[in-house]
Amino acid sequence: MKKVLLEMEDQKNSYEQKAKESLQKVLEEKMSAEQQLQSTQRSLALAEQKCEEWRSQYEALKEAWRNLGTQHRELESQLHVLQSKLQGADSRDLQMNQALRLLENEHQELQAKIEHLQGDRDLYSSDTQHLQGTVLGGLWLSELQKGGRVEEKVSVLGWLCDFILPRGKGRAVLIMEA
Repeated sequence: MKKVLLEMEDQKNSYEQKAKESLQKVLEEKMSAEQQLQSTQRSLALAEQKCEEWRSQYEALKEAWRNLGTQHRELESQLHVLQSKLQGADSRDLQMNQALRLLENEHQELQAKIEHLQGDRDLYSSDTQHLQGTVLGGLWLSELQKGGRVEEKVSVLGWLCDFILPRGKGRAVLIMEA
């Protein structure tokens, strides 16, 4: 019995030893699990923080995208308005160029007419002066032949010159010829 008791005692000690070792192993596993849990909790907290940062950046980018879309639509609208104004300006420019060409053509035509009329005037002026000189000379001679006072003759000559010739160069030449 003693032997049985001793065997039982040995078994008890063996079980206790195994229980202590198992308990020690369980405690170590528990400590390892707690460390892993703490590490996982830190990783989770860090991941949640990163997630919140990414969410915040996502929201900021989404808002910036909406603003860019709005600005893009406004700029497109302004572009259409400016294109319309440019088309209007091009149309006005075309009209102004056509009007300018018409005015230039009209100016050239008028300049040609002026030159033609000046030539006609010069021709008619020389013909008129010659004719007037002939008429006045004939009148002057007929008045001189009739007799009469010199003052009357000068007065008649002045009246004829005023009537036929404008004041200026032609009259002075005519008086000198007479």
